[in-house]
Amino acid sequence: MDGKSVVAIVRGPRKPDEREVDRMVRKVVALAGGLERLVPPGATVIIKPNLVAPVAPERGATTDPRVCKSLADQVRELGGRAIIAESSAIGGDTEEAIRVCGYEPLRAQGYEVLDLKKETLVTVPVPKGTVLKELRLPEIVVRADAIISVPKMKTHDQALATLAIKNMKGLLPDTLKKQFHTTFGVFRAMADLNSVVKPAFSVVDGIIAQEGLGPVFGSPVEMDLLVAGRDPVAVDTVAGLIMGIEPAGMETTTYAAELGLGVMDMSSIEVVGTPIDAVKRRFKLASEALEETLHLPPGFELVFNEMACTGCRTGVLSSLWDLSEQGKLGVLRDTRIVAGLMASPPPASSKRTIFVGACAGKSRNQGEFVKGCPPNNVDIRAAITGVVDSSFLTKH
Repeated sequence: MDGKSVVAIVRGPRKPDEREVDRMVRKVVALAGGLERLVPPGATVIIKPNLVAPVAPERGATTDPRVCKSLADQVRELGGRAIIAESSAIGGDTEEAIRVCGYEPLRAQGYEVLDLKKETLVTVPVPKGTVLKELRLPEIVVRADAIISVPKMKTHDQALATLAIKNMKGLLPDTLKKQFHTTFGVFRAMADLNSVVKPAFSVVDGIIAQEGLGPVFGSPVEMDLLVAGRDPVAVDTVAGLIMGIEPAGMETTTYAAELGLGVMDMSSIEVVGTPIDAVKRRFKLASEALEETLHLPPGFELVFNEMACTGCRTGVLSSLWDLSEQGKLGVLRDTRIVAGLMASPPPASSKRTIFVGACAGKSRNQGEFVKGCPPNNVDIRAAITGVVDSSFLTKH
């Protein structure tokens, strides 16, 4: 097994209490190699949860504070400084998320919990960048000795699943979060980001996971498990397999592996603790949940080329769901939405046509165009309705 990336899986009791969660976290960390080499005395360690929105962890959208508390305790026990730090979704109030997600009591107990939107930014180069040459990041993150990524196990309407690698997007200021979609292409940009702030350790919170309309509005799934390791690509590969998602389907994982940030070939990964087959469960994807939910008006046509990637496909569907929730699907009557890379333009149509995403951009002169790779849901909805509306959270 020498040379393989070790990924640990630990399943706990149903509805574990705080002491049981602490035991689970300590066990999965130890099985994955421990924190000792990562946290010498005096080291500063950023613990990065997913607090995309002010949604309680039992909904399956945000990281359980008990997991971060246990990790902070372990860092402190090794003589390090533990900082739980996050920046919620574009336009979101991180302080409200900290409160609703259960992190305010940790502050009262003396733990450092930071809103990264309030922190000083510095510019850092991206030497391995494929689409990025530099980044603006919080100085406290850049100067940290190690980062522990603590994502939630959940589906995502633009990336199939959002796990350890994509969780690092929460380190960005809002302007860059937006540009990752509109300018750089979010999947390659996420790999570039991780090449600069690669997590030294990752712990996926699958105590209460989420399937369906993630990353916020999905259905909770009690899994009572944690997945951990030092290689974030391997961790995401194993967590994806637990969810029934093949690694090659997750662009963030694929591009991170291409940059040499870890391995996604299972022959190069050693799974310890509980076997994958003992805990795997096929999660309903966001696109599946959306197609079941939507009741579209007459004359609406959705054209997804077979090469339309997950980002555009589910971004469009989730934008339609947003409009459905607002009772605005009627604006789609006699409208055509086109997305994906096409060898030749789609046939002309008398319908109002909206081309979505960079790949469909070559046909933009035939209708309206929404730029981005993939575009942000706010921009897709704005093109459909003619109104910029950020009442639904943009993607984290």
